[in-house]
Amino acid sequence: MEFIKRPRRLRLNSAIRDMVRETRLDVKDLIYPLFVVHGEKVKQEINSMPGVYRFSIDTLVEEVKEIYSLGIPAILLFGVPSVKDEVGSEAYADDGIVQRAIKAVKDAVPSMFVITDVCMCGYTSHGHCGIVERGYVVNDKTVELISKTALSHARAGADMVAPSDMMDGRVGAIRKLLDEKGYSNVSIMAYSAKYASAFFGPFREAAESAPKFGDRKTYQMDPANSDEAMREIKLDIEEGSDIVMVKPALSYLDIIRRAKESFNIPVAAYNVSGEYAMLKAAAKMGWLDEKAVAMEILTSIKRAGADLIITYFAKDVATWLTTR
Repeated sequence: MEFIKRPRRLRLNSAIRDMVRETRLDVKDLIYPLFVVHGEKVKQEINSMPGVYRFSIDTLVEEVKEIYSLGIPAILLFGVPSVKDEVGSEAYADDGIVQRAIKAVKDAVPSMFVITDVCMCGYTSHGHCGIVERGYVVNDKTVELISKTALSHARAGADMVAPSDMMDGRVGAIRKLLDEKGYSNVSIMAYSAKYASAFFGPFREAAESAPKFGDRKTYQMDPANSDEAMREIKLDIEEGSDIVMVKPALSYLDIIRRAKESFNIPVAAYNVSGEYAMLKAAAKMGWLDEKAVAMEILTSIKRAGADLIITYFAKDVATWLTTR
């Protein structure tokens, strides 16, 4: 006797659906990005990213306390300097905004895992991710300053540094310098497959990091390329990266999947500002259910293979997961 196959039996009610669910999003998967600025009592909402703010160090500390109370294990710090110059001096200054923020956060919430973005774009007067000569971002001189920035973050107390510049050889240079200076326990999460994406617009408002001329296509990746991403990731692993990242996430789920299947290393994915802003705008218009769609997006990123997800929805997700 032949039986009709009935997969719907395992969808009958919420109990059985929960029991057989293959992918589970957990608060411990999340990293919350934060923007820190000079001043006092600053909590300034970013116009294109509703619910996301620039914080001065005092208000940042209070925010981090709330984040930690929600069970979110890690933050990713971005600094907005008061003065910019052609060589991004504040990026690697011992009293720079990120360096001061690291110390304040670690004093207030010692168990919060602090990751710092290591780049130059927000600190340079031209808005590019390194040293510019004759209109071109030169690689090796930039790597020297990127490494210097990572070391300054480690000295301030960062647990992990995350180079996002996409210069060749920067992971190896950072690892070598950190080890030489006694910071072998500071880990590296490399922006290994960072694409020259149109989804970064709102972030550039938040970090005041838009390039003043040209674009970043000579160092960030072509969105059409997949094999190249695997080569970039492999190089970063060989140079000592502890975690590799794919950025953006939603349009690059195939890259996340390939990375997870190809390399025996934790994979992070960045649910970027444009992805966040699109959903926020659609939800405001009543076109989409914000909670349902956000959870579906983040679950898809996890299902694709991401072990860690950097997302501006982290606080909301932490609350949703405990109240559903």
